[in-house]
Amino acid sequence: MSETQPQLFPDSEDAGTYVTVAHVGDIPEGRGRAYPVGKRMIAIFYQGGRYYAIDDFCPHQGASLAEGYLDGCTVACPLHHWRFSIEDGTWLDNTRIKIDAFPVRVVDDKIQVRLPPEDQ
Repeated sequence: MSETQPQLFPDSEDAGTYVTVAHVGDIPEGRGRAYPVGKRMIAIFYQGGRYYAIDDFCPHQGASLAEGYLDGCTVACPLHHWRFSIEDGTWLDNTRIKIDAFPVRVVDDKIQVRLPPEDQ
């Protein structure tokens, strides 16, 4: 029986791969856009000079969160106003529930999202 070893290099392929989804300037400040990334639709938000990425679909009825109402680091679903943190995907009305959030980086003018291996 083999023991699981801690990951020594967190940016390695095992930690997921960064995928370019947009370019700097594609997403206006205080807004979100949805992009197909791997097997998912991901909402990318540009707020306060930073990019954030969460699942695009509200778990309630599947509305696009990228089309929601952004207030600071909170996005409200456009259908029934469920509120989620764009920082970590937490449903703000029941913090035990979350949607997935993804690391984002900017390389040159490319906005990139890191996907876990199972979603590539």
